Amino acid sequence: MGHNGVIKGSNGGNVKVANNAEFPKEWTIVSLERDCVLISGLRPKGGASDEGIPSLGGEHITLDGRINFSDVNAKYIPEKFFKIMTKGKTEENDILINKDGANTGKVAMLKKKFYKDIAINEHLFILRSKKLFVQQYLFYWLFSRFGQKQITDRITGSAQPGLSSTFIKNFLVPRPPLPEQRKIAEILETIDSAIEKTDAIIEKYKRIKQSLMQDLLTKGVVNEGEGESERWRLRDENIDKFKDSPLGRIPEEWEVVDVYGHVNLINGGTPSTARPEFWNGSIPWLSVEDFNIGKRWVFSSSKYITELGLKQSATKPLKKGMLIISARGTVGVLAQLGADMAFNQSCYGLDAKDKMKLSNDFLYYALKHFITLFLSLAYGNVFNTITRETFKEILIPLPSLPEQQRIASILSQIDEAIEKEQAYKEKLERIKKGLMEDLLTGKVRVNHLIEEEEK
Repeated sequence: MGHNGVIKGSNGGNVKVANNAEFPKEWTIVSLERDCVLISGLRPKGGASDEGIPSLGGEHITLDGRINFSDVNAKYIPEKFFKIMTKGKTEENDILINKDGANTGKVAMLKKKFYKDIAINEHLFILRSKKLFVQQYLFYWLFSRFGQKQITDRITGSAQPGLSSTFIKNFLVPRPPLPEQRKIAEILETIDSAIEKTDAIIEKYKRIKQSLMQDLLTKGVVNEGEGESERWRLRDENIDKFKDSPLGRIPEEWEVVDVYGHVNLINGGTPSTARPEFWNGSIPWLSVEDFNIGKRWVFSSSKYITELGLKQSATKPLKKGMLIISARGTVGVLAQLGADMAFNQSCYGLDAKDKMKLSNDFLYYALKHFITLFLSLAYGNVFNTITRETFKEILIPLPSLPEQQRIASILSQIDEAIEKEQAYKEKLERIKKGLMEDLLTGKVRVNHLIEEEEK
C-alpha cells in the first residue's frame, strides 16, 4: 500500500479487487478511510417535528438510489437545533448511506438540495471524498454490485443489522484518473436522467388513468353518433339523467349488481408436490406473486404443471381472457389472463356468466375500482381473506354491453401507454446495469471521448 492508502496497479497487467473484478493497470486502488470523511447524523430528544429543517432518514432513500422526500414521508427538526448541530449537515452531492435496519447499505446521492438546509438523522451516514474521487463516480461504485457486495460483507448483527463507522476501513475502490471518473459518472447520469423522465411519464399516465376510471365507472360515456359514425362523450349531470344508487350517483339507465350473481367463480388447487410427474410440464400454474406486478395482463408463471397434474388435482384451467383474483394474504390483486392457465387455492378465477350482458374486459376495470373501495370501507387493513360470500357484497355498475366495451377500450389504451413506458424503463435499466458493469471495471474505457472533447 502506497502513500494515502493507494495501491498501485502492477505493471504486468490488470489488478483484481472487489468480487475478483479486474481493473486497468493504470487505475489505482484506494482504501476509502484514507480519503473520505464519514459523518453520522442526529435528531433532538423526542424525535422529528412537523416543521423546521428537513431531516433525512433511511425511509427517504429508495432502492434505486434516489432521495424521496415528500408530504407523505416528510420529517423535520427545529431550526434552533440545526444551528447548534456539529455534524449531520448535508452538502450538495453528498452520498447518503443507510446505516441500519432492514435496508442497511442503501445508498443515494443528494444531487441538488431541495431546501437551503437539510440534515440527516442517526440512521444515515454522509460520505464525502476529500480529493481523490468525483462524488458522482463514487456513488455509482457504491451503488453497483461491487460496492453493495463490499457493504453487505461489513454488516454486523442479526437482530439489528447495521454498519459501524469503521466500515470504510480497507474498503477498496478503483480510482481512474479524475477526467475518466467524471466521464463515467456523466454517462451513467445521462441514463439515470432518462429513467427518471420515463418514471415521471408513467406517474402522469397513472394519475390520468385514476381520474378516467373514476369518471368512466360512475358517469360512463354516451354515443351521440349513428352506425359507424360513433361520437362518444362523457355523461354530464347537467345534460343527462342520473339516479342515486348504492354506488353513489350513476346514469339512470345503469343497473347496480353484485358480482356473485353475474360471474362463475372457479376454485384453484395445488397438485401434490410429492408427485414429480405433476410438475415441470407446459401448463402455467399461477400464484399471486406471478400477477402482483401492477399490470393488467399475465402471460406466464414461475411454475408449470403437467396435464396429469391438472387432471389429478383440485386446480382448474382458466381460459384466456378470464380473470384471476387473490383471495388470501394480499387480497384483491387482480389480473386478466393472456393465455390458458391453472392456479392455486389462494385465488379465484372469474368468468362472466352471460357474455352478452357482462364483458370480462369491463369486469376487470369495474372490479379493479370497486373492490378497492369495498375492501377499504368494509374491512380496512384487517381483511385478509375473500370468500365466495364476499362476492355477494361487492357491487359493480352494469351499463349496456356497447358502453362497457367502449369504457374498457378507453382504459385499455391508457394501460397500453403505461406498459409501453414501463417496458422502455426496464430496457433503460438493463442498459444501465450493463454500462455500470463495463465502465466501473474499465472493461470499456472512455478515454477516447475525453480526447474528442479536448480537441
